[in-house]
Amino acid sequence: MPAILLDGESLAARLRTAMADEVTELAAQGLHPRLVTLTVGDDPATLAYMGRKHADCAAIGLQSLDLRFPREVGEQQLLGEIQRLNDDPAVTAISLQIPLPPPLDAARLVLATNPAKDADAKHPLTLGRLAWRLPAPRPCSAAGVLALLRHHQVPLAGKRVLLVGRGFFTGQPLMTMLTAPGIDAVVTVTHRHGPDLGSLTRESDVVISAAGQPDLIPAAMVRPGAAVVGVGISYVGGAMVSDIADDVIGVAGFVTPRHGSVGALTRTMLLRNVLDISRGRA
Repeated sequence: MPAILLDGESLAARLRTAMADEVTELAAQGLHPRLVTLTVGDDPATLAYMGRKHADCAAIGLQSLDLRFPREVGEQQLLGEIQRLNDDPAVTAISLQIPLPPPLDAARLVLATNPAKDADAKHPLTLGRLAWRLPAPRPCSAAGVLALLRHHQVPLAGKRVLLVGRGFFTGQPLMTMLTAPGIDAVVTVTHRHGPDLGSLTRESDVVISAAGQPDLIPAAMVRPGAAVVGVGISYVGGAMVSDIADDVIGVAGFVTPRHGSVGALTRTMLLRNVLDISRGRA
């Protein structure tokens, strides 16, 4: 029978409804969280994604501002803008959209951001707190994947989970989160250049791909009944394409839709981080 769809869109909508109530409660306490994003360049896909982020903010009543800069912006100007936001008590959280066009140094700009306002959980101090299992914002994509799996009651304790992708903001944080006490998955991390990827995927109960390579995981590489999550996306001929091939739905027990799902939850977890920062929980 076809796989159960891991529907992140509907889960994200439910979470945002609860967050709208939370924003109202915070306002009654005199707290008015505000997110400021910084976007460089005019890539249509990026700008569309940023538009969805700010639409989500508006939908729950969260104040937000999208600061946009031309591709040619100087690094010193961005550093100055980040410092201004760090110092502004009316700004609760800051989100720098990555990747950045060269020669901008993303690491330097992230390091300049006040960790106390780190909405995306990109700062090394934030990631370090995650490793130590201390309160901190959680990387949004990683938190979204975990929320999706838990909501659909995909078994994780003692299960073999394969992470395809070793990035700082999805693969590595997911490894930490999935192996934490209370979740207790057995995690293997690989990447698209690793040898014999298929042998690893076919041995796994859960496959999470954040490689950004079209159709990297076809049905022939999936263990029957496994849960398969596509995080990575690519654009082919202007169309969004998942790491997970269409035919996986006929083999897997659970699978994310071809489009959406994790992306909606990633945006929602950004809102969660902003609210937690405003409450002093992060």
